[in-house]
Amino acid sequence: MVKQGQGGSIINTSSVSGIRPQPGNPVYIAAKHGVIGLTKSAAMDYSPLGIRVNAVAPGAIDTPMLRGALKQFGFEPEAYAKQLSMLGRFAQANEVAQANLWLASDLSSFVTGAVISVDGGYTAM
Repeated sequence: MVKQGQGGSIINTSSVSGIRPQPGNPVYIAAKHGVIGLTKSAAMDYSPLGIRVNAVAPGAIDTPMLRGALKQFGFEPEAYAKQLSMLGRFAQANEVAQANLWLASDLSSFVTGAVISVDGGYTAM
């Protein structure tokens, strides 16, 4: 992007764990905090060149893996979703994709150094 001289958009993927850590997984949490720090630092370095750098921080996404893990630990997905989202449900993968598409588009042309939580309000709870 620097060589081409036309600006651009970089979107990193963090996690709600990079914003609101939980006990028991320090390596994952440190990595996701690192992604956020890298995003903000890169935004400072590259914004003068017209390169926007942002991150998306997904929460609980409704996937077979998530449902399998919940089942393994004896949690009912619908009941557990209320603990992980103010909206009372898990996100769909396309909802995270929409945040990425917005950040990649000209509609977010004045957004850089931001972390967009796609978490149904989890980080605000």
